[in-house]
Amino acid sequence: MLIYILLGAIIDYSFKRSPQKMSILLATEGKTLGEVMKEAVLPEDVNFLGLGVNPSFYSALIVTGVLLFAALILRIFVIPKFKTVPGKFQAILEWIVSFFSGIASDNSPQRNEYLGAFNFSAGLYIFFGTMIELVGIRAVLVDINGAIALALCAFGSIMIAGLRFNGAKGLLGTLKDFSLPLSMTFRLYGNMLSGLLVTDLVYFYLATSFVVPVIVGVLFTGLHAVIQTFIFVTLTSMFFGEAAEHHEKKKKKKNKEATAH
Repeated sequence: MLIYILLGAIIDYSFKRSPQKMSILLATEGKTLGEVMKEAVLPEDVNFLGLGVNPSFYSALIVTGVLLFAALILRIFVIPKFKTVPGKFQAILEWIVSFFSGIASDNSPQRNEYLGAFNFSAGLYIFFGTMIELVGIRAVLVDINGAIALALCAFGSIMIAGLRFNGAKGLLGTLKDFSLPLSMTFRLYGNMLSGLLVTDLVYFYLATSFVVPVIVGVLFTGLHAVIQTFIFVTLTSMFFGEAAEHHEKKKKKKNKEATAH
């Protein structure tokens, strides 16, 4: 299934980004490199219920809707038919789940049930929110607001872990690291945006080529999606594990010295 998706994405990507189309576009509009980069960073707003929103907002709705629909289909029609000896599709699903739960258990050995589920959902959101570029749709997390929302979800989970397992002291300890959501936001946003700019640079300078832009675009987008997914869930798991770690109260040392009589 993954092979079919990839092949379909390559064909669609090649068609939408054909050199003839790009050459005509650049010739008629006469855009400079600076203008192309500016449009990539600051695209024109689109309408949503009378409000102007970033195009990535619609991308987020599409990715979320597709993932929820796929989860519903799997839960109703696929998971009840799982066997003790898994088939190929079941083995792939189990490997994906175990991959994210493994990151959670490695970084938070004692308390990781919720963390595994969060890693799974956030990881798939980042991965497919990046891979959506292959079908000609703007990536989700090249919008700073999308990166902020995801980072706040991760930081909120970390705070709840600190409060649940270590009480008010654990919550205060988490809140002291106020720079964490900022660093997670700008790391994710900066890496995603840089990937978009590199891809646009390739198409700008190699618009007359057919093979190179397609190969670079597909491979770079796929590699970027995998790396950013792994980095985000690993960092979240590390901070979650630190917040959830139980800190025993220091026992007062008993005075073993004999009193003088």
